[in-house]
Amino acid sequence: MKRLTVALLAVSVAVPLRAQEDEKEQDCRYQAQVVAAVQKARLEGVRERDLVDAIARTDPGWPDRYNNAIPILAGAVYQLKKRDLRKVDLAAQWLDMCMQQQ
Repeated sequence: MKRLTVALLAVSVAVPLRAQEDEKEQDCRYQAQVVAAVQKARLEGVRERDLVDAIARTDPGWPDRYNNAIPILAGAVYQLKKRDLRKVDLAAQWLDMCMQQQ
């Protein structure tokens, strides 16, 4: 009985931790999708002032709350030269960075 109790306790602790990891991974994936959309729009010549509407017209698959990050990310992405943007996968870099955060 004692072993069963210890096993149940271990599972009850592990399940919420796994759920938190899954939530974090999904959150990071959504953030990376937003970064990719901003990068793509920049490379396609979308003006920064039109960015939010242009991305909204693509009907992105992330929850609406992630749209708040578009103007924030736009400033940084739009400062980069297009030739430099073509050489880098900002979404992959963002995902890696996000997943490494505690």
